[in-house]
Amino acid sequence: MTLALIGVNHKTAPIELRERIAISREDLPEATRALAAVPGVTECMIVSTCNRVELLAAVESPDADLTGFLYRHFGLDPVLLGPHIYEYRDQDAVRHLFRVAASLDSMVVGEPQILGQVKEAFAVARASGAVAGQLEHLLQSAFAAAKKVRSETEIGSSSVSIASVAVDLARKIFGSLQGRTVFLVGAGKMSELAARHLVQQGAGAILVSNRTQERARRMAEEFQGRVIPFEQLYEAASEADIVISSTGAPHPIFRPEHGQAFLHRRRNRPMFFIDIAVPRDVDPAMGKLEGIFVYDIDDLQAVAAAHMAERSRVASDAETLIAGEVERFHQRQRTVDVAPAIVALQRQAEEIRQAELRRVQARLGSLSAEQVAAVEALTRGLVNKFLHPPMQALKQAAREGNQARMDALCDAWQVSAGSGREAEPEGAPVEAGPTSSEAEKAESATVSEARVESRR
Repeated sequence: MTLALIGVNHKTAPIELRERIAISREDLPEATRALAAVPGVTECMIVSTCNRVELLAAVESPDADLTGFLYRHFGLDPVLLGPHIYEYRDQDAVRHLFRVAASLDSMVVGEPQILGQVKEAFAVARASGAVAGQLEHLLQSAFAAAKKVRSETEIGSSSVSIASVAVDLARKIFGSLQGRTVFLVGAGKMSELAARHLVQQGAGAILVSNRTQERARRMAEEFQGRVIPFEQLYEAASEADIVISSTGAPHPIFRPEHGQAFLHRRRNRPMFFIDIAVPRDVDPAMGKLEGIFVYDIDDLQAVAAAHMAERSRVASDAETLIAGEVERFHQRQRTVDVAPAIVALQRQAEEIRQAELRRVQARLGSLSAEQVAAVEALTRGLVNKFLHPPMQALKQAAREGNQARMDALCDAWQVSAGSGREAEPEGAPVEAGPTSSEAEKAESATVSEARVESRR
């Protein structure tokens, strides 16, 4: 089984391309199911945010066509999209996922939103039936690693996000936000974060508009703002000095003709638009109008770079921690992978023990229940003592990733590391029957132990 991750993000593609492959929250389940239907894909999930679209999949062979899915699903020419796609496999894919969840690959290093977005993508994939054991284990480990980064480093010491960077940019342009009227178009999490920062900076009146009016009402109440019905969006927008737009609209909702009307009603007083939506809410052509200033999410990277410089030492500490967590994940994964060989070894030994007890049963005569229990305990204890060295050797070889040694050990003890079924033990009596209930208990215990180890 191969782990594959492909994607496009703010580092590899401009917003003009990213907005063409953005997947809305409503469309994410359908897209996830479509990816799961790609031949060779056994498990998958899709992360789609304003800065990235990434496909993560467990595939049966390297030939599973994830890039072809991107081209087909979005109807894009490979010549256009291909140069912007990155691809990771196996351990590199694990490392990338861990870095994304820990916000080390974000436009603003340390922003807290990405972990929630990855968790939401995972929940959608699970609800869509696209996740099983392999990705479940991987994602839970990624979430644990991200939590460890935030708790053991200072990367989350201040509330940094795309929204806060947007507000920083507004403050730099206006000098002060005191008394400025702000219009929040879209009442999602990003708008809520922007509102918190704006209030902290002394913004005046806050207007809120959203297609779902109840959400707009709740946000307006929280920030003592005023709800603007979405159908009155254009009439009210001219009241605002700053418009922060973050909707899920598939096309721009603010166009040059709207900008001209705003300027006329404002008697040419300037307006500042911060567009943090992907696809964009504000037509870039509006920025050509004298008196209207438009900044999209890619324009925020200059401000974000300052935050990244300030956090370089903290980010370095976080990178070291993530590297250790990735290695721990692979060690645990290798221990889980060797479980079938250990189970086979236990089953083989148990069959031999049972066969030997049957062989000497006539010579033992009639035993009391206490004597039978004593014989069972004695023989089982001997088997466990003999099994301990080979089991530890297998686990150590797995932790070290020494496949050659694992194969040699399996050959020596005539067990299979892949199937969990034992080879016929040399010298075993032909009358050895099906695996006993005790052997099944031992097998279950070993698998449970491996699962417990994988979650630590």
